[in-house]
Amino acid sequence: MFEPVSFPICCLIVAAATSAGSATLVVCAPGYPGSTAEAQPAMDDFSEAVTRAAGWSDGAFDAVYFETEDGGLARLAEPDADLAMVTLPFFLEHRKELDLRPIALAVPAGREPLEPWTLVTGVAKVRQPSDLEGWRIVSLAGHSPRFVRGPALDGWGELPAGAEISFSGAVLSSLRRAAKGEPVAVLLDAEQAAALDRLPFADDLEVVHRSRPLPVSVVCSVGNRLGKTELDVVGEALLGLDERVAAADALAGVRLDRFELPDTAVIEFAEAVFDGIAE
Repeated sequence: MFEPVSFPICCLIVAAATSAGSATLVVCAPGYPGSTAEAQPAMDDFSEAVTRAAGWSDGAFDAVYFETEDGGLARLAEPDADLAMVTLPFFLEHRKELDLRPIALAVPAGREPLEPWTLVTGVAKVRQPSDLEGWRIVSLAGHSPRFVRGPALDGWGELPAGAEISFSGAVLSSLRRAAKGEPVAVLLDAEQAAALDRLPFADDLEVVHRSRPLPVSVVCSVGNRLGKTELDVVGEALLGLDERVAAADALAGVRLDRFELPDTAVIEFAEAVFDGIAE
């Protein structure tokens, strides 16, 4: 239940789409399951759907998956990577170095474009952030400690310096430890949090904080690598993809319902809080 869940294309990198060239889509989902080979059939279907929606010729748009942050970053460093669709923690962590500029939000299947993060501990173990001194906080977002300390816990208070933040998508074992009263807290995404009540030890767990709803994944341009015409074509293709009957299976294969225009105010809020956290 709480092992890594399939991520709805969290890290898309699309290379320049021109009439004479080709486009490459790289999917990067830190902490979520699947390998490049396992994901390739779904990537092929999605890239074909985008190709059709964009009005490009066959083979003009390819897709490939990387399951690590380092893999996504390495591909984004290549000059033909023009667009990225990434988790909010990834976006906040790397937006400056990569010059990421939001153009859309991706909506996971059956979910919302904005969802909260939930901090869970053992019952009656934590009442305020200072109680986490010496504790370990486990989360899919743990690869970005500034995101955990900032947007995910904004409104609750400042974490103590002695709180250790760990990156992991396999949180079930950590939830068991928390339920036993050990000094472990677990920061869950919305899909994981929705399954809490189904755990046999749910009564031994307590939600101590929920963030405001935040973007699940952000589609961005990477600097000015993609020309305005191509960028407009890609944006329109993504935003209209859910209206195309022929694209339904492709969207389902990558666990997405649709794409929406970005919520600028929420993104700017997350950026401001993130930037206010010391590295």
